[in-house]
Amino acid sequence: MNLYRRIAEQWKKPVHTYNSPQWERLIQWRSGKSFVRIEKPTRLDRARSLGYKAKQGYVLVRARVRRGGLRKSRPDKGRKPSRMGFKKLTPAKSIQRIAEERVAKRYPNMEVLNSYWVGKDGKAYYYEVILVDPSHPVISHDSRIRWISADKNRVFRGKTSVGKKGRGLKNKGKGSEKTRPSLRVNKKRGK
Repeated sequence: MNLYRRIAEQWKKPVHTYNSPQWERLIQWRSGKSFVRIEKPTRLDRARSLGYKAKQGYVLVRARVRRGGLRKSRPDKGRKPSRMGFKKLTPAKSIQRIAEERVAKRYPNMEVLNSYWVGKDGKAYYYEVILVDPSHPVISHDSRIRWISADKNRVFRGKTSVGKKGRGLKNKGKGSEKTRPSLRVNKKRGK
């Protein structure tokens, strides 16, 4: 079993017992800021599988996003109770996708490559987001990653792995005919 396989096995069931490394990490992360730039990935195997390389032009940011449904304010104008619509509402995007978009807004000169889960506590989810600087010389000279300089605002168009999953593009074959190239395009074709 190689190193990456061992790391992956450890992360399948992270130990959350008292004073375990994950327990200590979550305590530190909870008291820190919502977006923290980090030097090394917490899950090396997952970061590498999603395209991370330990070289210039790649940046890692840990993002904290609240758990639960949408927080909507109660309408102050007249409604009947069934139309109030502020409890038990679920957003159309996943929490991970929201984390990616918030990081992209925080770092406007970078492009989001991918992201992965690193933990959760009672209040929040934690994700590490891989960012790439498209204008960096190392990136522009690397034939494997220079495509990202032509793919502007990819996270807001659902081009990351989680974005594709949310758009239904992970499904193939029978039953997924109307998901490509997008639901909106197929709706227009029907008219």
